[in-house]
Amino acid sequence: MRFLCDVHISYKVVKHLISFGFETIHVNEILNKWHTKDIDICDYADSNDLIVITKDSDFRDSFFIKKTPKKLINNYRTHFNL
Repeated sequence: MRFLCDVHISYKVVKHLISFGFETIHVNEILNKWHTKDIDICDYADSNDLIVITKDSDFRDSFFIKKTPKKLINNYRTHFNL
């Protein structure tokens, strides 16, 4: 599995996923970093077959309405305790 973590996901989560062997990048490492628009993040994730991890409900709405990103983990109610 390959992941793209949105701006509000801690680098600690990124490092943890990498330690388990998952290819994981943070939005701050691509495109316009934290200024990247949601649609551009979706396009990037879809083009690179990445699963978006986010706390942003806009991604959830886009996932259901626009079918993008194609793969999504929305943890707006979950706290990663690493």
